[in-house]
Amino acid sequence: MRLRAAIVLAFTTARLSLPAATESLENVLERMDRAAASFRALSTDVKSVQHTAVIDDDDVEIGRMLLKRSKHDMRMLVELTQPAPKSIAVQGHKVEIYYPKRNVVEEYDIGQRRELLDQFLLIGFGTSGKELSAAYNIRVLGADTIAGQATTHLELVPKSPEVLKNLKKLELWIHASEGYPIQQKFYLAAGDYKQVTYTNIKVNPPLTDGDLKLKVPKDAKRVFPQK
Repeated sequence: MRLRAAIVLAFTTARLSLPAATESLENVLERMDRAAASFRALSTDVKSVQHTAVIDDDDVEIGRMLLKRSKHDMRMLVELTQPAPKSIAVQGHKVEIYYPKRNVVEEYDIGQRRELLDQFLLIGFGTSGKELSAAYNIRVLGADTIAGQATTHLELVPKSPEVLKNLKKLELWIHASEGYPIQQKFYLAAGDYKQVTYTNIKVNPPLTDGDLKLKVPKDAKRVFPQK
């Protein structure tokens, strides 16, 4: 009986230690289709790691992000608190960056580069599986746990030669039961990469357009670096 109990215990332990089954790409993309159909807004804490390969250095920023998205409009506000406060607002083709310590707002017109900005900031939030399949060659890398959440790990390689000039590939860790990413990793030129991890995610919170406006003092100096 002791031997039988030991065998049962060993078998049970082995089963518990097995990695989660890898989800099919079709299932992941279908889940993203369903999530995209109802997606309107997002609030989340963010941790961004910018890795510079030539000096083997990581620039880490922490804050929160608010986002509203529809077929015809997108507004986003990122408020970074560490290591230095900075706010970034995106609406249409305009990007504003506020530096509180200098009390300066930089304003940029991103024009045709808006598509590239979407690749770096919004991929997976309100993006359907069909849209991803049209723009990327995708494969499943396996199951993974990120920030305590079960995920399916995807690799995406851009089909567009123009996008490939700036983005070699990207990886998404899609929540195992929802259709949004817990983490994104963008592979850039010369071995650099940017990794963004999302926690405390709230989908479709009641955000107004005013919630996503850049909040700056009246005496803030506004500059236009492109001019």
